[in-house]
Amino acid sequence: MKNLVLFIALLLTTLSAAAQTIQKTAGNPVFPGWYADPEGIIFNKKFYIYPTFSAPYEKQVFLDAFSSEDLLTWKKHPAILDTAAIKWAKRAVWAPSIIEKDKKYYLFFGANDIQNDNEKGGIGVAVSDSPEGPFKDHLGKPLIDKFHNGAQPIDQFVFKDKDGQYYLFYGGWRHCNVAKLNKDFTGFIPFEDGKIFREITPENYVEGPFMFIKNSKYYFMWSEGGWTGPNYSVAYAVADSPFGPFKRVGKILQQDPKVATGAGHHSIIQIPGKDRWFIVYHRRPLTETDGNHRETCIDEMTFNEKGEINPVKITKEGVGPVTLGI
Repeated sequence: MKNLVLFIALLLTTLSAAAQTIQKTAGNPVFPGWYADPEGIIFNKKFYIYPTFSAPYEKQVFLDAFSSEDLLTWKKHPAILDTAAIKWAKRAVWAPSIIEKDKKYYLFFGANDIQNDNEKGGIGVAVSDSPEGPFKDHLGKPLIDKFHNGAQPIDQFVFKDKDGQYYLFYGGWRHCNVAKLNKDFTGFIPFEDGKIFREITPENYVEGPFMFIKNSKYYFMWSEGGWTGPNYSVAYAVADSPFGPFKRVGKILQQDPKVATGAGHHSIIQIPGKDRWFIVYHRRPLTETDGNHRETCIDEMTFNEKGEINPVKITKEGVGPVTLGI
């Protein structure tokens, strides 16, 4: 009996030690609920995700945010922005993009899903002293409320270039524009040719632009296909300038019929000072057919020796713990 007790104790100790060596992962989705179009970013040595609340348009009247210190556990910050604070926004509040400037946090968003220049809505800007809100209307009106170069004013992404200049990339309906933001984000600065909105649409572009810099190259990414379908996906191009020209390289994120469908509308997080990258995206579980049933996931993104993005393997396990020296 004594030997049996000792054996069980030894076995439990061994199993406990083995369990501690197993890499813990976040699992996908990284937090519960239907959320899409996630923008992942780092503020104050903490990870943040700002997604669209994925529901019928009339119910999309607020934005939640989520924060994490390790990519494993996420804290919800509910209703950091809502239509009570943005009087001109009524519905379809989409695809937030956020940036810090001069100790203020500027949240760009689309609202109302306008279909022509006569409807009220478009791309707005909200501001807060904290990345967790609450956010208030920066302008009291949309920043962009017209169709320029055929681009629906949605799916905005704010980008800071190496020289400190801020740009806004945006556009649905298979057109993408870039515009140069002024210092206080209340409007735009014309380009040298006098134009405000420069079209940079690459082959197969549909929506969801995103840009990052690696080794002095500009990686421009976007979503292809229809957002309600299984073949929603992400492709990219590389250029020497944020204005292109952008020649499509190929897809790097798409469905895996064994894991999930509709993988798209993403963002990228780089761990500061390291060649380690994560793709934050939404996808649809295999059990779901409702177009709005999308969930937010994170997987690792890598590059080959040529600097090309390797195809991302979408997983159920997600990523392991990462801390930022907190």
